[in-house]
Amino acid sequence: MGSKYPPSVRGCLPLWTLTLEVAFILVFCFFMDYDSSSKDHKALMGTYGAIFQDVTVMAALGLGFLTSSLWKQGWSSVAFNLFMLALGVQWSVLLNGFLNQNMVITLSSMQQATMSSMSPLISVGAVLGKVNLVQLVVMTLMEVTVFDTMRMVSKKFLHMPDYINMMYIHVFAACFGLTVAWHFTKPLPKGAQKKDQMARSPSLFAMLGTLFLWIFWPSFNSALLHSLPDRKIAVFNTYYALAVSTVTAISLSALAHPQGKINMAYIHNAVLAGGVAVGAPSHLIDSPWIAMVLGLITGLMSSMETKSLPEHFNHVMWTHDTCGVGYTFGLPGVLGGITNIILAVYHTRNHDLVFMNFGALSLPLFMGMVSGFLTGLLLKLKIWRAVPPVAKYFHDQAFWEFPHLAVGF
Repeated sequence: MGSKYPPSVRGCLPLWTLTLEVAFILVFCFFMDYDSSSKDHKALMGTYGAIFQDVTVMAALGLGFLTSSLWKQGWSSVAFNLFMLALGVQWSVLLNGFLNQNMVITLSSMQQATMSSMSPLISVGAVLGKVNLVQLVVMTLMEVTVFDTMRMVSKKFLHMPDYINMMYIHVFAACFGLTVAWHFTKPLPKGAQKKDQMARSPSLFAMLGTLFLWIFWPSFNSALLHSLPDRKIAVFNTYYALAVSTVTAISLSALAHPQGKINMAYIHNAVLAGGVAVGAPSHLIDSPWIAMVLGLITGLMSSMETKSLPEHFNHVMWTHDTCGVGYTFGLPGVLGGITNIILAVYHTRNHDLVFMNFGALSLPLFMGMVSGFLTGLLLKLKIWRAVPPVAKYFHDQAFWEFPHLAVGF
């Protein structure tokens, strides 16, 4: 019996990616250079170097393993994540250099490029198992381009600092991913629904990704703050928000089950919601109880959405969110943005800031949906070959070699 899987990506993946990589090498050769200033390199490596390492661990290990909970999609989840990260960082460094007219590579620029590249790593959770690697290359380039351009526009016209613009990455990535997913999924057939389930072993790896994100999230939320007191407060508030959302998620999971058993899906998603929500306002929260309340609210909200939203998205909105991007990153990010607006006005007593901050929050929502919609249309073109049919969604064998298995398995 012949294989029911789609044709190989051999005809398009090497051509596209190697051509792109050669183009990157040429641009780096003629336009980019390393920072050779006489600054205290030891101090820089002690601050930016450590934060850069933390952010890279979050991107490569945290987000990579977080999406590995699918029954037969573990290899693609981790490896595709690394591929997109490696590609996205190169493109973001070049793009930011051209946008800011500064073609010098510094630790700070590498750090910001890694953080920007986390946007497609978040978005891919909504479409994972339904697209091939060539489509993910296009999605990564499109999303990083729009996100970095949006950050520059917000900084120039809305006068928002880099920190705030970067913390809205969760809102932008969730809107982008869900809008792209709308193009690929109608209500899933029974065969695909079966594979869209968690197995015991992959769920354990997904929990490992959650742990990496949980540990290093304070570094992410404080990475772009220049003031040491602000950075310290951001670390404290992020930790307390994460702690409370963790306790809330596990408790609600036991409460929701008739026999009081804990569901791993609650832990994968809801325990991180506190870190997302506290991101933008973390330096403005001057008391731990506020961060703890945010953690409690997002833990409650994300836990309830984990139970109800997947079915609602699939059958009512015709959007299948593979890994729960909407309620893990999107809605907590919006709550954090609203909290940031309230606290900014409270601390400054300047009511004009409401409009500026509201615009800074609305921009990633709008740009995420518009650019995601256009990217979804682009990814549906037949030029991207080897797209898995709906019946073969969520299966590694569509793209990976399994020598021990029969051809038609």
